[in-house]
Amino acid sequence: MSILSRKIGIDVGTSTVLIYVKGEGIVINEPSMVAVNRDGSRVLAVGRQAFEMMGRAPESIHVVRPMREGVIADFVVTEAMLHHLIGKVQGRQRLFKPEIMVCVPSGVTSAERRAVTEAAISAGARQAWLIDEPLAAAIGAGLAIAEPRGNAICDIGGGTTAIAVISLSGMVVAHSIRVGGNRIDDAIAMYMKREHNLLIGERTAEEVKLAVGSAVSMKQPLLTEVRGRDLVTGLPRNVEVSSNEIVEAIDEPLRLIAGAVRDVLEETPPELAADIFDRGIVLTGGGAQLRGIERYLSMHTGIPAVVADEPQTSVVRGTGLALETFEVLRRNQAHLR
Repeated sequence: MSILSRKIGIDVGTSTVLIYVKGEGIVINEPSMVAVNRDGSRVLAVGRQAFEMMGRAPESIHVVRPMREGVIADFVVTEAMLHHLIGKVQGRQRLFKPEIMVCVPSGVTSAERRAVTEAAISAGARQAWLIDEPLAAAIGAGLAIAEPRGNAICDIGGGTTAIAVISLSGMVVAHSIRVGGNRIDDAIAMYMKREHNLLIGERTAEEVKLAVGSAVSMKQPLLTEVRGRDLVTGLPRNVEVSSNEIVEAIDEPLRLIAGAVRDVLEETPPELAADIFDRGIVLTGGGAQLRGIERYLSMHTGIPAVVADEPQTSVVRGTGLALETFEVLRRNQAHLR
C-alpha cells in the first residue's frame, strides 16, 4: 500500500455522516442529506448546505435523506454523497485511493451489505470493509471487547437502534430495530398536531427534542417556544411546550427500544448476563444524548445503564480504530463481508 493511501472509517447514518481519518481523528461531521434537482439527475448540495435548504427550497429542488433506517434507500444519491465527502477528505491526495471501513447495522441483509460496499468502492475506495455497528460502538466507547466477559452496548442512531452483547471480540447476541432519533422526532410532531393543533416540520421537531426532550419526568421542567402552522386558522402560531409533555409524546418509541434491550438480555447466556448485571449497558449514538435515557432504560430493564463519553462519535471512532487494528478485522472477517 502506498504510504500516501489513507485509512478512513465512515459512519453513514440515517441522520449524520461522520468520517474518521487515521492520525487526524474525526474530519467530517455533517447531516446525511443531499439536495438534488427535480428529476434527481444533478446533485446541488451535500451535508450541511443541503440541511439548510430543508423545508425552505422551491419545488425544483428536493432535499433527500439517501439513507433510511440505517440502509441505502437511494444508491445513486448515496454514492454521490460519499464521493463528495471522501473527495473533501482526500483533498490533493485523490490519486491515492483510500482504504475504507464502513459500519452497518447488524440486522441488514447480505444484499444491503453489498450495496454499501459497492457505494464505497464507486465513491473512490481502493478497498472497502464492513463492520457491524454495535461492535464499532463498543470499540469506540472503550469497552474491553477482547476479554471473555460480557459487554452490553445499545447504540441509538437516527434510523435504527442496535443492541448487542459482545465477548471475545464477537457478538454473542445482537438485535437491531428500525426505531431511533427520527422516530422520536416524528412522535413529537404527531403530539404537537394532536394536542396543540399545530403542524411542525421534521427540523422543528428535532429542535424541540434538543431543547427540552427528556425520557423521564423532571422536577423542574424545561420550557421552549414552538412555532408552527395552526391547523384551524392556517396561520403561524407559537405554543409553549414543557419537557414533561415531551416525555408523554415520545413514550412509544422509547418503549420499543427498552423492549428490544430486554429481548437481547433474555437471549444472553447466564454467565454473560451476570457480567452485564455487574457492568451495566453502555449507551452510544446521538439518541443517547436524550436527557434521562439511561434512567429510563434502567427502570425498564432492571440493569444499570451509562452513557458513553461523546456517544454520537463512538461508532465512527470505533470504525476507524478497527481499521487500524486488523486483529479485530481478521477475527470478524466471516461476517464483515
